[in-house]
Amino acid sequence: MTGSGQGASLVLVVLVGVLVATGVMLLLERNLTRILLGVILLSNGVNVLILLAGPAGGAPLAGTTPVDGMSDPLPQAMILTAIVITLGLAAFLLAVAYRSWLLTTHDDVRDDPEDRQIVGLADRDAALSEDPDTVGPRDDPGGPGERR
Repeated sequence: MTGSGQGASLVLVVLVGVLVATGVMLLLERNLTRILLGVILLSNGVNVLILLAGPAGGAPLAGTTPVDGMSDPLPQAMILTAIVITLGLAAFLLAVAYRSWLLTTHDDVRDDPEDRQIVGLADRDAALSEDPDTVGPRDDPGGPGERR
């Protein structure tokens, strides 16, 4: 919103871009503290974006501003809801990071061993599907995985 109320200012648009980009970058990290900061920055960026979506105007209180000059109260209500949701999510992530630090003295998210096993099985299946001489799994002796 500009001072004249005609549209979004370039500074606020750039601020939204920086907050969202930095938040997404931090969300992709493996450290829970950085993930928490990423959620907070991303949320603030989206809140500013929602604020930019509504036209600027007077306070939406009856009797204080003409109806045509009132701002839309919906963006402010949505931002207030988003702030509450972000606060709850931040508290949850902070508790998870603290619990992880108590148990392992760090808050990095580790690879799940079952995920690695699934990736290994998927790689094996992909290799088998590329080989036209096999019909099924190779580790099944006498089964359909034997070579023809």
